[in-house]
Amino acid sequence: MNSKAVIAWIVKIAFWVVIIAFFWWTISNNMYAQILENPEQFAGLLGRHLQIVLISSSLALLTAVPAGILLTRPKFKKYEWIFVNTANLGQTIPSIAILALAMGFLGIGIQAAILALYVYSLLPILQNTIAGLKSVDPAAKDAAAGMGMTPTQILFKIELPMAASSMIAGIRTAIVLNIGTTALAYLIGGGGLGVWIFTGIQLFDNTYLISGAVPVTILAITVDQLFRVMQLFLVPKGIRKAQKAAAAT
Repeated sequence: MNSKAVIAWIVKIAFWVVIIAFFWWTISNNMYAQILENPEQFAGLLGRHLQIVLISSSLALLTAVPAGILLTRPKFKKYEWIFVNTANLGQTIPSIAILALAMGFLGIGIQAAILALYVYSLLPILQNTIAGLKSVDPAAKDAAAGMGMTPTQILFKIELPMAASSMIAGIRTAIVLNIGTTALAYLIGGGGLGVWIFTGIQLFDNTYLISGAVPVTILAITVDQLFRVMQLFLVPKGIRKAQKAAAAT
């Protein structure tokens, strides 16, 4: 075992020691009292949190993936910089500012939160879709065309499978960011687990803060791992091996 592997194992062990110590401290100090004493309220806040994430992420997915595909087609490549820079603008603006702007258009409530998080989710999905499709070997597309495949067949049978790894990574990033940022929806009346997080901050009450923040963190980690597993099923094994070999060189 080389030094890099040893360091990696030490970091992993240290990480799990910190995690176990943290949960031992929070449980022994009854930091999850709000969840245990108010399970119905917790379920309602969690449901609203998931609702905001699901709707905003789905809208971003349905917008950014087709746009990314369209912008890699020869007729529309010249418009790529316009769309990417527009999406980049939404990403560079602080999330609180986006929430405030959305509230100015739609008022206080869940609709404003969904709009803000939709805008905030576009860039990772759009960029990774474009990057994944651009990374497809032109020789593979030429060979498919030489076999008589139509542009549509090349897209679905060659380009999308080879770009799937990058696309899924972008979707995963956007949704994980969304889960964390949705906590700010409380500031514009959107609800979610941010209600307990900000209540804990305002009241200096760790039971509210931990009961809201830890589920958000666990949810983000769970979704991240689910997408990593999904990547194993959606990306062909041969393509995964080729990408690993290319990354190693």
